[in-house]
Amino acid sequence: MVDHKKDRVKIHVEHLKKHFGHLEVLKDINLDIYEGEVVVILGPSGSGKSTFLRCINRLEEINGGDIVIDGKIHMADRKVDLNKVRENIGMVFQHFNLFNNMNVLRNLMLAPVDVKKTDKAVAKERALKMLERVGLLDKQDAFPSQLSGGQKQRVAIARALCMSPEIMLFDEPTSALDPEMVGEVLQVMRQLADEGMTMVVVSHEIGFAREVADRVIFMDGGYIVEQGTPDEVILNPKNPRTIDFFNKVL
Repeated sequence: MVDHKKDRVKIHVEHLKKHFGHLEVLKDINLDIYEGEVVVILGPSGSGKSTFLRCINRLEEINGGDIVIDGKIHMADRKVDLNKVRENIGMVFQHFNLFNNMNVLRNLMLAPVDVKKTDKAVAKERALKMLERVGLLDKQDAFPSQLSGGQKQRVAIARALCMSPEIMLFDEPTSALDPEMVGEVLQVMRQLADEGMTMVVVSHEIGFAREVADRVIFMDGGYIVEQGTPDEVILNPKNPRTIDFFNKVL
């Protein structure tokens, strides 16, 4: 487990609110996530987990409160340069979001070359290094349609890493996978955690949360209901709602 730098708040969330029309999805979220910390967010469907994650890099507009990155970037500020901020925040989605008309290598090189204006040779070198890291160097010429779900998700993680982010967001990265492919994706995420990447993971993988998370957050009804170490929240929950949830899923 990485000893995260408790003095370095990487993501500061203050009175965050989000609604879709009349539906209040996030009611009042307050949270600090520290550099090098792995935070896993658990909770029932519809509790606001994915919406919260998408607010961090403003894939969803923020309706109230603020999210501050590195103590200086205010995500609620309408003038913030989102492209610049997102260079530093990698995102891995449930359904991979790969470009089907490009091979694996081009999928990985696209953002560094187009967004960061990285030299193509440099981008290619990094892309190959990241593919090797997720165990898919031999798939560089393959197209997404030729890959298994687990391979696609590992490519998606490698693609995010090509931007050299300081924060990685994972939105239910294993929920669209066949059970036998889940392990290969979690293994890559474990390696990232071991290397000290700041990670926020929305997941249903309780075993992964227990093994890798520094902190588990339980959300319900648009609020953070309970948070603590994996053992505190998963094995010894205090809140009746959390107790009820884990009684059903464990």
